[in-house]
Amino acid sequence: MTARSPRSPGGARSRAAATTTITAADVRSAALSLPDTTEKLAWGQPTFRVAGKIFASLGDDETAMGVKCPKEDRAELIAAEPEKFFLKEGHDDHYAWMRVRLAALEDAGELTAILADSWRQVAPRRLQAEHPELEGPGEGEG
Repeated sequence: MTARSPRSPGGARSRAAATTTITAADVRSAALSLPDTTEKLAWGQPTFRVAGKIFASLGDDETAMGVKCPKEDRAELIAAEPEKFFLKEGHDDHYAWMRVRLAALEDAGELTAILADSWRQVAPRRLQAEHPELEGPGEGEG
């Protein structure tokens, strides 16, 4: 995950976009729209996988989702937007994983960007190469 919350160009949001409520159904729809993604129940929670590897999950109460995030990026994200990003104590601190409060997401675009970033962290390189439209900021350049 990049060391910032994915946003649309310019970062500006309209008042209408700020009132959008992201739901568990939105997470499911966005996650399953990513290539070769499947849903599987694990630990009593819906998880979303590519090539058998989990890249996202819904929390017990469906108000947050878990996503892959390199440990070195988490602290900066959480410090910048603690109302949005957090760790589940006793679990996430040992893994490249963090939580995202759905109510704090600005819109479906931000949801999709976060899920796509998490997907890229576990998807096989071959699959990523087949879907250049899912490249993150700074990827594919050079």
